[in-house]
Amino acid sequence: MSTSSHRIFLVDDHALVREWLANLLRQEADFEVCGQADNAPAALSAMIARPPQIAIVDLSLKSGSGLDLIKDLRAQCPTTQVIVLSMHEEIYFVERAFRAGARSYVTKRDSPHRIVEAIRTVLTGKIYANADLLAQLTERMVSFAPGKLGGVDSLSDREMEVFRRLGLGQSTRLIATEMNLNMKTVQAYSARIKEKLGLANASELIREAVRWVQASSAY
Repeated sequence: MSTSSHRIFLVDDHALVREWLANLLRQEADFEVCGQADNAPAALSAMIARPPQIAIVDLSLKSGSGLDLIKDLRAQCPTTQVIVLSMHEEIYFVERAFRAGARSYVTKRDSPHRIVEAIRTVLTGKIYANADLLAQLTERMVSFAPGKLGGVDSLSDREMEVFRRLGLGQSTRLIATEMNLNMKTVQAYSARIKEKLGLANASELIREAVRWVQASSAY
């Protein structure tokens, strides 16, 4: 491998996605896939030990949170630039990813060449997203009014992750284990979610979470 290769670490909980990405990137002579992980804790540990130039991170992971991983990398591996590759096309995910410290956001609907384009753009020190996402993000920033947040927009990153996992059918105990939290903390997040979304009880919370996950996954 050339000493001038750009080292890239892959974080996705689907082995087939990681394999596809690795094969795609190996077609570029100056790209080196230096490691892979299917969860946030393992990814962070590996990248702290030997920081890559680029980390390609999915937001939805089985263990840990993609958004938390981005924040941790910004704090502990400041030379590593993060590119999000996600199924989520909703603008609030894009905004949260950039706020967490990502330098690029690519959706899994985008063509393969966009991933390569994103990497090369980020390596030059620039931010990358497709024109449609950038237009939506700009419009969102222009029209933002403090105090007007509602729905999932009003949830913190941790609350949204708990909400997402509830919608996937995970129990409070499993959520606590995979997010490295105690049960009471998860229950507190759930209570705040109910309050913010105006939901009366746990059953309404689960129904709304399932509905939201199904809507977000329709791609």
